[in-house]
Amino acid sequence: MKILIKHHRISMVLVMSIALGAFIWACATVPITGRRQLNLVSDAEINAMSFNQYDEFIKGNPLSSNKVQSAQIKKVGANLANAVEQYFSQNNLSSQIADFAWEFNLVADPTPNAWCMPGGKVVFYEGIMPICQDENGIAVVMGHEIAHAVAKHGSERMSQQIGTEMASSTLSALLAEKPEQTRNIFMTAFGIGTQLGVMLPYSRTHEVEADRLGLIFMAMAGYDPSTAVAFWTRMSEMSGGGSSLEFLSTHPSDATRIRNLQNALPEAMQYYKK
Repeated sequence: MKILIKHHRISMVLVMSIALGAFIWACATVPITGRRQLNLVSDAEINAMSFNQYDEFIKGNPLSSNKVQSAQIKKVGANLANAVEQYFSQNNLSSQIADFAWEFNLVADPTPNAWCMPGGKVVFYEGIMPICQDENGIAVVMGHEIAHAVAKHGSERMSQQIGTEMASSTLSALLAEKPEQTRNIFMTAFGIGTQLGVMLPYSRTHEVEADRLGLIFMAMAGYDPSTAVAFWTRMSEMSGGGSSLEFLSTHPSDATRIRNLQNALPEAMQYYKK
């Protein structure tokens, strides 16, 4: 009996040690902010799912016929992507975005919305363009959405949701065993509801972090981060001061966001190149 108990204790210690080791191995650090996060999902697996879902969305949603606005989206997107890649390269962080395949599109949809899927797949809706007004406004939105992808917020949420299942299996294995359940977790974790492009809320931590990083990214690309306050003021006015707009409903309240932005501006301005 004593031998069995001893073996049981050894087994428990071994299991706990392996679990702790896996947890430590899976901890990552968000660039610039330095926040520690749990990431149990590989970029390769996440991006494979992301690119597949993105392709399905593009096939089912017509691109905008507005050549001027479409060109603006691609121009601002390229500038932001280049700035992010340059910063990551200079700080030996390129491996964190090595699998990104940037793409920037404007779809013919009147909804004021925008999102960035893992791997750098960015979509703007025509409905948000009047609120953006110019390239600075576009950069405010795009910087924020790109920040979610670069900081791997979706992967972090998916890791939290899959939890113990992921600890003993890979994402591809879970897809084979429980395809529908795993895809649903992916859709929720990356802010995609029952319809692609219908965003679900990130956590408060993720939103504040995306605001901070978004300002820095747009500043790196040469866009004035101080214009973010004006953009969110316009967005607030369009929604009547509430959060009924689909895009706004996934983000903090107007007063909270503006306060956070103002607090983050001094840091972002250090990266601003006029």
